[in-house]
Amino acid sequence: MKASDLFLRCLEQEGVEIIFGVPGEENADIMISLLSSKIKFITCRHEQSAAFMADMYGRLTGKPGVCLATLGPGATNLITGVANANMDHAPLIAIIGQASTSRLHKESHQNMDSITMYKPVSKWATTIREGEVIPEVVRKAFKVATEAKPGAVVIELPEDIAKIDIQTNPILPKTSICARSTEILKISTAMSMINESKYPLIIAGNGCIRENCFEQLQDFLERTGIYASVTFMGKGAISDEHPQSLLCVGLGMKDISLKAFDQADLIICIGYDLVEWPPHSWNPNADKKIIHIDTLPAEVDQYYDVDLELVGDIHAILAQLNQRTEDSHHREFKNFAKIREEIIKDISNNNEESPAPIKPQKILNDLRAILKDKDILISDVGAHKMWVARQYPTYFPKTCFIYNGFCSMGGAMPGAVVAKYLYPEKNVVALCGDGGFIMSIQALVTAVQLKLPIIVMIWEDNFYGLIKWKQEAAYHEISHVELDNPNLVKVGQAFGCHAIRINSSNELIPAIEKASMEKDKPTVIIVPVDYRENMKLTKHLGKIVAH
Repeated sequence: MKASDLFLRCLEQEGVEIIFGVPGEENADIMISLLSSKIKFITCRHEQSAAFMADMYGRLTGKPGVCLATLGPGATNLITGVANANMDHAPLIAIIGQASTSRLHKESHQNMDSITMYKPVSKWATTIREGEVIPEVVRKAFKVATEAKPGAVVIELPEDIAKIDIQTNPILPKTSICARSTEILKISTAMSMINESKYPLIIAGNGCIRENCFEQLQDFLERTGIYASVTFMGKGAISDEHPQSLLCVGLGMKDISLKAFDQADLIICIGYDLVEWPPHSWNPNADKKIIHIDTLPAEVDQYYDVDLELVGDIHAILAQLNQRTEDSHHREFKNFAKIREEIIKDISNNNEESPAPIKPQKILNDLRAILKDKDILISDVGAHKMWVARQYPTYFPKTCFIYNGFCSMGGAMPGAVVAKYLYPEKNVVALCGDGGFIMSIQALVTAVQLKLPIIVMIWEDNFYGLIKWKQEAAYHEISHVELDNPNLVKVGQAFGCHAIRINSSNELIPAIEKASMEKDKPTVIIVPVDYRENMKLTKHLGKIVAH
């Protein structure tokens, strides 16, 4: 068979059902082979959107999302989404075209060293130089993308290799058992450290979402009485309704939950990636005892000087700890209970009706009131993500996504397309700033083409809002962050969407309810947002945390 046919047969054996991408000349053989494959190809309008779609597929399913681009500009356009998946540990396979091997050694049309470019932002990047190795390369790619901490893998297929005839077969993946357990002695040591500490505290990170540890983690809280915070990317690992939840941490400023960290003498980090929230933010004096529970050993950081590492399957480690807690007494931490009460009270403020612009707190309160507990909210990067992290209650894993590792703008709408495609029964909201919306507007065309009724909520303030907020806080002035937006209602309508601008907060809930009833096209809701609340929050928290 032709090498491109073999390549797709290998993807089929890996369970690939969808590829997101943009066709080109140097991936043409793959495109033609797709005509006889059971894999569905979703044509995107920009390679970055394709990579973000594959990223979200990986986050939601735990299986690698697959994206495709041609060589040169296709490969460079794809790289941001690939880097985002890799740093956020979402499994992804990127397939890129390349010039014929006969011209890779010299200057030639669109030829560049893509693999060297991709190596720093992937777990593995390789070129297929011989057709016979395709089955091994594909099998290894899926293994590397999903093992330990997941990430991105890049496969480059030169156009001449894609055309040759191959007499070989795909490698059938086997369900192998990789035992990543922890010694009984370490479990006993962990329980001793927990029982001896006066004020233990948990950070639950992105790894808890990846490893689906929701039940085991909540069981651990209930057996021990220990309080816990989640990171931006760990939202939902512990329900915000749980009485021992200190909600979300990770703002670029001191929040009320840091009062608990100031008191804590032991921090139990479960599935916590240092990229989520730097350790110096919660351990500024480097004096906390730390237990590290994750699939890989701890990163070296002077503020993350770990006392005990439990490395392996997080499920298995938590199960072992839960067994040991049967002999441990459940403790009450009244000081942490008071901090939780203070947090809940603080985020419940500012929900009164008002004309536009509308306060972030009010917008998120109304959005939460309409969305079901297991509906999906995907936050783009911008000032709004800070408000989502702090103000949007989350009750289940994989229901609130915030890009906070590589932290690239432009992921929310492509992510929402995939989420709605996979879960048509759920409401899916892409929450964007006006900057992020325009940056990823190509994904809106794909949503319309696929007749996916996603809800796109744009917080309009005519600025790059997060940068403006940080400039104001650090320099007390702003520089070149103003945006001159088009009429976003007309833009949404021109793209084939329903579109509405909110003029008063009492219009918001009816607009969300109407959007949630749509069957075959997206709805764009433009909400003028009152970002005067940004600096008010900075000053407010400065006063609270100082006391």
